Amino acid sequence: MFRIWLTVFLSVVLASAVAQEVLKPTSSISISGRVKSPKTVSFEELKKFKLYNLGDVVITNHKGDVKGTAKDLTGVLLKDFLQGVELDAENPKVLSEYYFTCIASDGYKVIYSWNELFNTSIGNSVYILTSKDNQPLEKLDENIVMIATQDIRTGRRYVKNLQSIIVRRAE
Repeated sequence: MFRIWLTVFLSVVLASAVAQEVLKPTSSISISGRVKSPKTVSFEELKKFKLYNLGDVVITNHKGDVKGTAKDLTGVLLKDFLQGVELDAENPKVLSEYYFTCIASDGYKVIYSWNELFNTSIGNSVYILTSKDNQPLEKLDENIVMIATQDIRTGRRYVKNLQSIIVRRAE
C-alpha cells in the first residue's frame, strides 16, 4: 500500500513540475490589434521615454499576503508608452470601448481599459519597469516587467516578461 501511495505522490509532483512553464526573457514589446500601425519597441527604445523613480513596492498575492518587495524601481508610465500608438478608432467617442490585453511570455494576461489608463488616476500608477534593485531589468530574469503600484493586490497585475500588448474594441 505504501508503494502505491508513494507512486501516486511522485506522479503528482512530477506532473506539477512539468506543467509549470519557464518564463522566457523578453527584450521588446509588440503592439498590435486595433492600431493603425503595429510596432515593436525594444527595451533600449523604452528607456527613451520619461523615467520615473518609484521607490519600493510591496508585492502581494490575491489574498493580500506579502510575497516580497520590489526595491528601487524605475519605470515608464504605460499611458506615456501607449500615447505613441495611434488606435484604429473612427472618433474619440468610441475610445471608451477600447481595452489593452498585456501578455507575458508564459501567456499570463492583464487587461486595462482605455478609460482606466487615460481617464482615471490609475493611469498614473501603471508602469513598465526599466530597472529594479538599481539593476537594468535586461540583466535580470524578469526582463520587461509591468506593475500597477496603487493596486491593493499588487501581484495580480505584476507582469513578468511582458512581450505584447493587443488593442481590442469591446463588442
